[in-house]
Amino acid sequence: MNARTPAADAARTVQVVRLGGNIGAEIRGVDLRQPLDDASFAAIHAAFVRHEVLVFRDQDVTLDQQIAFAQRFGPLSIHPFSPNLDDRREVIVLDYSADNPPALTDQWHADETFRTQPPIATVLRARVVPEYGGDTLFASMTAAYHGLSERMKRYIHGLEALHDFKPWRPLFTSSEKHQAKLRELEAQHPNPWHPVVRVHPVTGRRIVNVNPQFCVRIKGLKDDESRMILDYLYSRATIPEYQLRVRWAPHTIVMWDNRSVHHYAPHDYFPQRRTMERVTVAGEPVVGVSGEYVPEEGVAPLPSGHGVVPANPGRRPIREFERG
Repeated sequence: MNARTPAADAARTVQVVRLGGNIGAEIRGVDLRQPLDDASFAAIHAAFVRHEVLVFRDQDVTLDQQIAFAQRFGPLSIHPFSPNLDDRREVIVLDYSADNPPALTDQWHADETFRTQPPIATVLRARVVPEYGGDTLFASMTAAYHGLSERMKRYIHGLEALHDFKPWRPLFTSSEKHQAKLRELEAQHPNPWHPVVRVHPVTGRRIVNVNPQFCVRIKGLKDDESRMILDYLYSRATIPEYQLRVRWAPHTIVMWDNRSVHHYAPHDYFPQRRTMERVTVAGEPVVGVSGEYVPEEGVAPLPSGHGVVPANPGRRPIREFERG
C-alpha cells in the first residue's frame, strides 16, 4: 500500500467546491485561525490561480490571523489614499453607513492599477453585514479575453493603456498645501503604461487588463478611438457568464487574484452599515504579450456569453413550425 504524503493529506482536507463556470470556488476544510502548513497552502494557492476568487465561510478570525494568512502570498502593501488603521497601516477599513455613505466601489475595477506594480491579491473580511444588499460581484478578465473574437484579439495585441489615480484627485483641489501633496504623490506614483493584454505570471493565460476606474487612454489612438475600444473592453466584465456574485455573511473571507479579476460592490445596502477589513498583497511587474500575434495554445475557447449553442445538443424538443 502506498504511503500517504503531506500533499495528499492536504488534498483530502482542503476541499475546493467550484462556484461558477468560469470563476470562483469555495474552500472548505480549512481553519484560518491556525497557521497553514505548506501542503495546505499549496492546495489553496493552486485553487487561487485556477479559480481566481476564493470564498472562505465561517472563519471567525482575528485581524492578526487575517494578516498572517494574506502574508503567505507575499508582503502586504499600504494604500496611499484609502482609510487605514493607525497601528496597522496595511489594513484598509471600509466602514459605510448613513453617516458615511459608500463611495468609489460601484464601478468595475481592479485594485490600484495606478501603481507600476499593482497588487497580486486582495483579502477582504466581513465584519458588519447589512440585512439586505451589499453583495460583491467579480468578473474574470481571463474569461473576458477568451470570449473575444480572434480579430479583436489581434487588434488589442501589444496595445498599452495609461493608468492614473484619478478617483482621488478631487481630494487635492482645496488649498495650496493639498496641491503640494498632490505633486508629491504624483512623483511617488507616476502614471504607468500597462499592457492592454496581460500575461498571468503563474498560469500564462492572457487577461484583459483595463478598467474604467483607473484607465485614461490607449497609446497611439485618437481620443474618440481610445474611448470606443476601452468602453467595449470594459463592458466585457458585465457578461454574466464571466461573473461570480458573493453574498456576504459574518466571518466570510473572500480573496481574489487582482491580476485577472475585476470587482464591483453595489451601494444597494445604503443607509445600512457594512464594514469590511481589507489587506492587499504587494504587486509585481506587469508583463504583456509580445511579438507577433499567435492564438493561445492549449486553451479551449470560452463562450462569448451570447447565443451559445451546445456542440452536441442530443435529442431536443420539436418546435411547432417543424411539425406536420
